[in-house]
Amino acid sequence: MFTGIIETTGTVQNIIAIGTNKTFWIQSSISNQFTIDQSVSHNGVCLTVEEIQDGLHRVTAIEETLVKTNLNSWKTGSVINIERCLQMHGRLDGHIVQGHVDAVAACIETVTKDGSWEYTFQFDKKFAAFIIEKGSIAVNGISLTIFNVKEDSFTVAIIPYTYQHTNMHYLHAGDNINIEFDMVGKYVNRFMELKQAN
Repeated sequence: MFTGIIETTGTVQNIIAIGTNKTFWIQSSISNQFTIDQSVSHNGVCLTVEEIQDGLHRVTAIEETLVKTNLNSWKTGSVINIERCLQMHGRLDGHIVQGHVDAVAACIETVTKDGSWEYTFQFDKKFAAFIIEKGSIAVNGISLTIFNVKEDSFTVAIIPYTYQHTNMHYLHAGDNINIEFDMVGKYVNRFMELKQAN
């Protein structure tokens, strides 16, 4: 379980394809603080730390993860957002994020404001029920507030701190990002589907 408050960014140093899986070696300022078998969010994807070595850590994504996220587009040098799991005695500064990506969305517009940035993303409209005005969403693992909701798009605003301390400043129109919808909204939607079916 995560909060969507990014601790640091990491850089992909090496990628190894093994069958239908991909193994990633990632360098970050906190890689040496991880423990083997620890769950860590990478661009919003919960991955298990398998090895730690010289300031790098190794994780593996299986085919299911590669198909449903943007991890297949990672290259050597890609900068990713990293967050360790929530500690039960800590503050929930963002929102409840599982690290289970629901979909990939495309960045269709970036706008530089006077002191902030706005990004608009397009998603498959079959997920429209999970997007609400002023609701929460995880974008590449970052807890953000949604506005300007359309049938198949939404916008988020980025403050300078988030812009500087995440990989948002590398994001351009045409790039794909991982999105995870608010867990409470998903449960409510499922409840309503079952209620209507009965």
